[in-house]
Amino acid sequence: MKTYKSRIIKIGSLALGGDNPVRIQSMTSTNTLDTAATVEQSIRMIEAGCEMVRITAQGVREAEHLALIKRALKKRGYQIPLIADIHFNPKAAEVAAKIVEKVRINPGNYIDKNRGKVDFSDAEYKAETEKIKERIRPLITICKEHDTAIRIGSNHGSLSERILARYGNTPQGMVESAMEFVRICNELDFHNIVLSMKASNVKVMVQANRLLVKTLLDEGFNYPIHLGVTEAGDAEDGRIKSAAGIATLLSDGIGDTIRVSLTEDPEFEIPVAKTIAGFFENRKTGLATESLSTNYKRRSSESIGRAGAKRVPVVILSKGSQAGFEFTGRFLPDYIFAGNILTDTGNNERTIEYVTCNMNSDITVLKSNENKIVVLEYDGSMPVQEVKDFLIELGAINRKSPIILKRKYENLNNDDFLIRASGEFAYFLIDGLLDGIWIESDSVSPAFIAEISFGILQATGDRISKTEYIACPSCGRTLFNIQDTLQRIKARTGHLKGLKIGVMGCIVNGPGEMADADYGYVGAGKGKITLYKKQRIIKKNIDEIEAVDELVKLIKEDFEI
Repeated sequence: MKTYKSRIIKIGSLALGGDNPVRIQSMTSTNTLDTAATVEQSIRMIEAGCEMVRITAQGVREAEHLALIKRALKKRGYQIPLIADIHFNPKAAEVAAKIVEKVRINPGNYIDKNRGKVDFSDAEYKAETEKIKERIRPLITICKEHDTAIRIGSNHGSLSERILARYGNTPQGMVESAMEFVRICNELDFHNIVLSMKASNVKVMVQANRLLVKTLLDEGFNYPIHLGVTEAGDAEDGRIKSAAGIATLLSDGIGDTIRVSLTEDPEFEIPVAKTIAGFFENRKTGLATESLSTNYKRRSSESIGRAGAKRVPVVILSKGSQAGFEFTGRFLPDYIFAGNILTDTGNNERTIEYVTCNMNSDITVLKSNENKIVVLEYDGSMPVQEVKDFLIELGAINRKSPIILKRKYENLNNDDFLIRASGEFAYFLIDGLLDGIWIESDSVSPAFIAEISFGILQATGDRISKTEYIACPSCGRTLFNIQDTLQRIKARTGHLKGLKIGVMGCIVNGPGEMADADYGYVGAGKGKITLYKKQRIIKKNIDEIEAVDELVKLIKEDFEI
């Protein structure tokens, strides 16, 4: 049984991979040409615990300017590795590779040009890969000379037309897009590389990374892996989504460096990333790669009450001892537990039969209880991989019973509770093993538990209870105030359950990576916005002052808001 252990590479003086700690990184949101602002923000990030700072270099001028930023940081006593974020411009990558410790390229943006071609013969496909090798050869030569690392980053929604034509916008397409570059680097005897598979959809992100690991091992590679859920948004939703994806993979033993992408100032990403890494790094006992699920399939069960079959997973909450507290509003659980009774909140307070077990139970005795909901009580003392195996075995014996996972968290503040619960419950939801979740805490209010429970199900795509925002964290390419804009859009659309709205800083990743959004708000230039409906442009170059009103007007054509 093989587990994934990455090779060690150096990014400047920083060792990445192997048994080294999970490294924390983030990205500046300032204008790269504004040296003072970029340096000050970088310092805030470093002092918060950031170990690598990424800076956009969209052109040669910005790439050259990285030398000034590096010198200014060094003068202030900071010699942290810098990463140049490159899109579209190979020359910018070649300039930056002589200055910084690492460059990040996106295969779909960096190499292929869109020509509207939808069919490639085998000969044409091979010829394109040969072109890629010749175009990237100069960058690899420079990186060899300067000991510069490369991150090959495949993003869902940003794949080349050639990859899309053969594999579609899928985890397999993301993996193949990166593997082309891996094979080329290997042919050119360059191995100082990191790989990433990012998506705003948590299930896609997890499946792509698991498939990447399997593919790497099959071909004899073991490069370090960078994890992140891109365009996660802000506040609790962004933190839940990030923990759900990143923690699931860390629990599998996958991941060497992480970035939490929040639509907030980057220094606020660092504590979240550190907490995720601290809770979920389990590198020495990662799941065997043969057991990694790369396709989502919901466990089959029969309906009992509101749970099971193909229904959305239920939420069960304990009423607790708070006098006078009542669950209300959009986070009303399906069942409330009080006095050893499970009461259905939506069916005239009908009670439901259930049976409990734990990780030490003889589950064969439960076979006669297929007419009851099964509640598995997990105390956190065993690795989640063992709980997963137990759930699979339990599901095989109790083929018809809906399975609920119950977990109580003790002595955690709100922030730590959110991250721990999101990471653990998402691990099982992503593999389709649960028909419901039951979360308790001795230190968090019932109302907050209710909100986080529904938030976890929303993050994994299993149950939609509110509006979803696909919002990028901003960078030097963003030419409008994305944090303020996101809050204004939320204030106007936050009641539209099930609607997905993309709020993206620029056209580099925006249109592609908000691919499954119903509406999109994308920066098109300084103070100019383009509005999308699905993938179709509706209005171009709207003044930023009017753009939120125009977005709301566009949504009103389809919804009453």
